[in-house]
Amino acid sequence: MNARPIGPMPWTLWLAAPMALCMAASLIFATPARAFGLQAPEPVFALAPAFAWAMIRPSVWPPLALLMLGLFQDLLWGTPLGLWPLCLLAAYGFIFSFRAILVGQEFWALWAWYALACGLGLGVGLLTISLEAGHVPSPMGVAWQWLVSAILFPFAWRLIERYEDQDVRFR
Repeated sequence: MNARPIGPMPWTLWLAAPMALCMAASLIFATPARAFGLQAPEPVFALAPAFAWAMIRPSVWPPLALLMLGLFQDLLWGTPLGLWPLCLLAAYGFIFSFRAILVGQEFWALWAWYALACGLGLGVGLLTISLEAGHVPSPMGVAWQWLVSAILFPFAWRLIERYEDQDVRFR
């Protein structure tokens, strides 16, 4: 097992690196390639760090990072500016408000909460788009996006396990 230093973490380790990975993965999955007539799903990769950052420690930086990630998603997918930041911040705020209950929970329990947070974030997006466009987007498309986004929980778990309690200033 590798020894991890305990002390203040540089922001690049727990914010910039996950942001860059989410952006790269989103770009890869946004390519219009088709296999057997099917297009690759478009999971919301940014929901994984949104969950993890709410669990790791309180800070002012994760909401700002989620704002930037959300704006990137808006520009990438052509959605109205502000839609994805609203969705990501709703999921982050939900998990952050239950953080005291969730810290120390088992893998499967946290996965259930992550799926719930994904549903909340996508539900906020569905409601917002429905109100703006005047019609409801395909519920099956939203369900499919929720499913592939919820499957990404192991990435959030890895981020939580890697950085939780590493900064002594927040113990």
